[in-house]
Amino acid sequence: MNKTAFAPNFKAMRFDMVKLLVVSILWIPVVFISNNCSAQATPSRVLLALSKSDHNLAIINPLTLKVIARVPVGSDPHEVIASADGKTAYVSIYGGGSLHELSVIDLVAQKALPAIDTKPLMGPHGLTFAGGKVWFSAEGAKAVGRYDPAIGKYDWAMGTGQDRTHMIYVTDDGKKVFTTNVSSATVSILEDSLLKPMGPPGGFAPPPRHDWVQTVIPVAKGSEGFDVSPNGRELWTAGAEDGNISIIDIAAKKVTATIDAKVTGANRLKFTPDGKRILVTSLRTGDLFIFDAVSHQELKRINTGHGAAGILVDDDGSRAFIGCTGDNYVAVIDLNKLEVAGHIDIRGADGLAWAVRR
Repeated sequence: MNKTAFAPNFKAMRFDMVKLLVVSILWIPVVFISNNCSAQATPSRVLLALSKSDHNLAIINPLTLKVIARVPVGSDPHEVIASADGKTAYVSIYGGGSLHELSVIDLVAQKALPAIDTKPLMGPHGLTFAGGKVWFSAEGAKAVGRYDPAIGKYDWAMGTGQDRTHMIYVTDDGKKVFTTNVSSATVSILEDSLLKPMGPPGGFAPPPRHDWVQTVIPVAKGSEGFDVSPNGRELWTAGAEDGNISIIDIAAKKVTATIDAKVTGANRLKFTPDGKRILVTSLRTGDLFIFDAVSHQELKRINTGHGAAGILVDDDGSRAFIGCTGDNYVAVIDLNKLEVAGHIDIRGADGLAWAVRR
């Protein structure tokens, strides 16, 4: 080999290796910064939004409206709720009443945890969290159930005997459960009545037992979405078939008013935190209907897009978030100006919830 020819080539090779090493070292902080940006920590208060199309849960910063993370869930997610401490989310995997799973998400670590099998309570759909426990409707079983995360077991269930027991609301003390039964056009009120059985005089007295009693109330056809007023006195539900809103006096356990609201295709209904206004979404028209709680008059109709479904209202009543399934976004509504203020891209958006870490 010609040494004279080899020397320049060797020097050039050594120079290239030095350049590569310098460039690699310079790129290290850039890669580190980039990775930090893509893995943001979960704020203490977040908006949760389900994607039916991508089968994931989006964790969203409610101030910037930016998606922080997306965590995979089961095959047909519909509703989501967070635990009272804001650290865990539960997602119902519905399947039109055929599936039997609750997906569980660690919101702090932003990762999926082992799912909960609800069988034989098939078709979990509506969700809420009360008294440290997860409550859910089981449409395929015509029932409601309760899961205790502390012991990892179900500790209660009750049948409604109604068709398509779909959405659920539970009082803070866990003593009353409300459901809408879509195909039966009814609302169920389930109440925990503690009985104290009487024993023979001077003899053994059996321990007290819980006896749950159901009251079934006929409402507008196709009633699905509903809410209980902040003062706990009324339950409002909207019928998808005839567009009527039924108002139930909870103490009297009967419908006291029916509003010809013309909300055809009604899907979800929510009170604002001050109890003054009621928001109703329509899957059919894509409109958000806003009603006055006292006069029962329509105040405004806002078109949000297509397939308006899930509703979530900010704590101060300034904004509402609407899951527009057909348009693949969550619409942000300014409730002071009564107009669409923005969008968050979520494919097949539906169920929404707040998570507040304590």
